[in-house]
Amino acid sequence: MMNSKFSSDKDVVFGIHPIKEAILADKEIERVLVQKDLSNPDISDLLRQCVARKIPFTVVPQERLNRITRKNHQGVIAFVSSVVYASLDNVISTVFAEGKNPLILVLDHITDVRNFGAIVRTAECSGVHAIVIPDRGAARLGSDAYKTSAGALSIVPICREQNLYQSLRYLQNSGLQVVACTEKGDDVMYKADLTVPMALLLGSEEDGIHKDHLKLADHVVKIPMFGKIGSLNVSVASAVLLYEVVRQREKF
Repeated sequence: MMNSKFSSDKDVVFGIHPIKEAILADKEIERVLVQKDLSNPDISDLLRQCVARKIPFTVVPQERLNRITRKNHQGVIAFVSSVVYASLDNVISTVFAEGKNPLILVLDHITDVRNFGAIVRTAECSGVHAIVIPDRGAARLGSDAYKTSAGALSIVPICREQNLYQSLRYLQNSGLQVVACTEKGDDVMYKADLTVPMALLLGSEEDGIHKDHLKLADHVVKIPMFGKIGSLNVSVASAVLLYEVVRQREKF
């Protein structure tokens, strides 16, 4: 029986050999869950393959695996992504080579699948060139995310990075300014110059932007708020910000 957070059997591969075959077939594996205190040569070989191909894996109690499937999972379950991940350096070099003004969206540990899908949909409509996510602590890009994005996940390049801090530094070294948005921002977004090559950094509603990432930002802005509630849903906030970028760049 599937846990409600997993919408489709197509998102899940379980068993040692099926997962190995999926890896060898170059399927995009989102993450592998491995049962705690389970050790044998086949498991060790599978984990070596994960390390070699930079596939994240997490050690979990058997109960968590059993909540996902009651079938014979042999202590390992893999989640298959609905997207093919892009290389961030390839995206940046292509954008510059095509003479475009880079607009990259960096999502710092946004885990809600529906929020993520809605953000991707807005990103595609507003001309975002790529979305950068961490390889741990991000929404799982299965069928739910794909449906919520209205298919935009197959259009907007998604870059899964092991170290978000280093990715932000890379973007800065490539000539992009990092603009972070938080309610603690110094200026409202309308006062910031969003026409420059930029990476827009957003954090989760629960934890916000990581403090180390926030320190890297070239500018920290906020959305003006006039009600009693202090913040917007992150997908709504991303839409407000992205269309301010569009307004400034297109001079509407």
